[in-house]
Amino acid sequence: MKAWVLQDIGNITYRDVPDPEPGETETLIRVKAAGICGSDIPRIYRDGAHKMPLIPGHEFAGEVIAVGKRTDKKWLHKRVGVYPLIPCHSCAACQKGRHEMCRQYSYLGSRRDGAFAEYVVVPQENLMELPDVISYEQAAMLEPLSVAVHAMRRGSIAQEETVTVCGLGTIGMLLAMLLMERGIRNVLLIGNKEYQRKKALEMGLSEENFCDCRKENVLEWIKRRTDGNGADVFFECVGKNQTVSWALDLTAAGGKICLVGNPYTDMTLNQQTYWKILRNQLLLTGTWNSSFFVTGVPEERESTDWEYAMRLLEQGRLMPQRLISHRLGMAKLEQGLRIMRDKSEDYLKIMMCADDC
Repeated sequence: MKAWVLQDIGNITYRDVPDPEPGETETLIRVKAAGICGSDIPRIYRDGAHKMPLIPGHEFAGEVIAVGKRTDKKWLHKRVGVYPLIPCHSCAACQKGRHEMCRQYSYLGSRRDGAFAEYVVVPQENLMELPDVISYEQAAMLEPLSVAVHAMRRGSIAQEETVTVCGLGTIGMLLAMLLMERGIRNVLLIGNKEYQRKKALEMGLSEENFCDCRKENVLEWIKRRTDGNGADVFFECVGKNQTVSWALDLTAAGGKICLVGNPYTDMTLNQQTYWKILRNQLLLTGTWNSSFFVTGVPEERESTDWEYAMRLLEQGRLMPQRLISHRLGMAKLEQGLRIMRDKSEDYLKIMMCADDC
């Protein structure tokens, strides 16, 4: 098969590799659509993967074309979305049903071969069957959408609260979509690109609720829109010292901050900033990945993040495919990687699509 193989840091090539074969409880997926995640760029060009050579790619959907000897035959020829984290099921987090925090996990596209290829092997337990109304492109966005769902739930938001989302990459935009779909009355977005503003307005945001931090003083802007109190909930989706400082400055007393963005560098807190956390009794939380595996009996458990996301797509209440800015054939995937690395063009979600997607 053809695949994009990360041989070493900065060395990714499109070449022939042996067709993968599913293990006893695994499936072979023909990849129909695969998104490039922001985390793929440092993995490919700066930090490397946990093992190399490796085929990256963890946001994807496809069709099951073969199954292992002990795999349920019901999966054959099914259209599926794929949860990329493969938990150990034995660590303390897994035993509590918190598989997203597994300490001994594997992961498609970073610890084992992923979806920037014609075919990929996936454990059957990581599959989610797609309703006919959900396209492969939509399903390839289930992973980032579920990450945004997980963050939203960590925020524990009431409808009347003022919510700020700072950082409008894919996760920030999806989070904004979710908040607006949920009926949160006052959503404030902080971005730094004109195309982010245009996309936010297309989503139904009021012009006055978008702050371009290149043109506005963010602290003054938020205070004007919150009567000087600050936001009740602040989602930091960037991962930089400056934006974390904004979160601490611009969250109301007794408010909540959810740190979503992967850190670019070390984070530092000066004494004055630390005092703000104490004196304002801020609730500071992190978020990581999403919940997929079902735990508990149906009548007693909350839906997983993936079930929540799938339901929104199936009912047509959310259309994440509107964030797709580039659609590329498999052979042209590197063009998308370089656009994201060099920021040579405006983009939100760059999607690799099969010819019959």
